[in-house]
Amino acid sequence: MLKQFLPNQHVKSILDIHPEDLIKRGIKAIITDLDNTLVEWDRPQATPNVIKWFEEMKKHNIKVTIVSNNNETRVKAFSDPLNIKFIYRARKPLAKSFHKAAELMNVKKEETVVIGDQLLTDVLGGNLGGFHTILVVPVAQTDGVATKFNRLVERQILNWFRKKGMLQWEE
Repeated sequence: MLKQFLPNQHVKSILDIHPEDLIKRGIKAIITDLDNTLVEWDRPQATPNVIKWFEEMKKHNIKVTIVSNNNETRVKAFSDPLNIKFIYRARKPLAKSFHKAAELMNVKKEETVVIGDQLLTDVLGGNLGGFHTILVVPVAQTDGVATKFNRLVERQILNWFRKKGMLQWEE
């Protein structure tokens, strides 16, 4: 049961995910979370490094869609200036929004990675949907109110994975 929460990969930051590596694995698309994955949950716009990352993906013909549980105003304000497709109020970990994002990008799940900072939403939803999942260290040390409970549960799961030698993790 807990293996549904185990990501296929883990990296410190989205900036450690390079288009050349994705292409070698046959990846054509990325489904990414927004808050605490791309930028801090309370930062309204992309940072220069995140903008550059998006540009690199686009240059290598890797499509990106943001899938967030946040509201339309938040996700649209971040995504529109970057011309990035998005799905808001995604109801993660339900896999429906992940499949909808893949459909929007016209890719198969085998050609897509799901990137996020939470086991209980991003990784679980991506795994349930049959996608390759990549866990990143949260960008900020703080969370919105709705995420705080998830982090408590997540720490317990991460500790269990650590003890079993299944995951090395940085806080």
